[in-house]
Amino acid sequence: MTSYVSHPSAIVDQGAQVGEGTKIWHFAHIFGTAKIGNNCSFGQNTMVSDKVLIGDNVKVQNNVAIYTGTTIEDDVFLGPSCVLTNVTNPRSQVVRRNLYEKTLIRRGATIGANATIVCGITLGRYCFVAAGAVVVKDVPDYALIVGVPGKQAGWMSRHGHILKNPDVDHIMMCPESGHRYQEKGGNLACIDLPEDQPLPDSLSKGERSHDHFKQQTNS
Repeated sequence: MTSYVSHPSAIVDQGAQVGEGTKIWHFAHIFGTAKIGNNCSFGQNTMVSDKVLIGDNVKVQNNVAIYTGTTIEDDVFLGPSCVLTNVTNPRSQVVRRNLYEKTLIRRGATIGANATIVCGITLGRYCFVAAGAVVVKDVPDYALIVGVPGKQAGWMSRHGHILKNPDVDHIMMCPESGHRYQEKGGNLACIDLPEDQPLPDSLSKGERSHDHFKQQTNS
C-alpha cells in the first residue's frame, strides 16, 4: 500500500520514490527515477522527469514540467504554467541528453505563474520570481525578481511581503511576522530565524490578506 495519494488518471512509473502524504493529481506523470519528498502536491498535467530530486512540502501547480537536471529543495512553490528548462541551446537535430544543465531551486523559493527559468542557474532561498518574469542568472536569497529579462526589484520576506524602510543598520521588518532582515554587502539574511529552520506553528498560517498588509505599510 502506498503512503501517497495518486489520482486514477495519474501515472507513477515503477521505481519512483514518492514520500508520505504527497498528492498527485489528474494526468500527472512521475518518471521512474524521480525522488519526491513528503507532503508535496502536484497539480493537474504536471510532469517530473527522471533523476529529478524534490524535497518536502513542495507545491507544484497545474501545467508544470520539471525536467532532468533540476533539484528542488523543501518548501518551494511553483506557480501555474511556469517553465523550467535543461538545455540552453536546444536543437531537434542535435542530441544533448548527456549534457543536461543543472538548475537548483533552493528552500522556500517561489516562482510565479508563467515565469520562465533558464537552466543552469540557482534560485536562492526564499527568493520570489514574479509572474511572467524570465530569469537568466543566479538569484540571491530573498530577492524579488520582475520583468523580462528578470531584474531584482527589492527584497521579499519569508512571508512574501516586500521589505521597505531600512534603518541605519540596513534592517527591515516583515509586517506579518515581525521578523527582522538585514542587508549586508548585497545579501539579505533574517536576524530572528535561520533560513534552514521551519516557521513556528504560530506563523505558519496566514490570517490576513495581502491587501491588509499593503494598506498597513502605505498608511
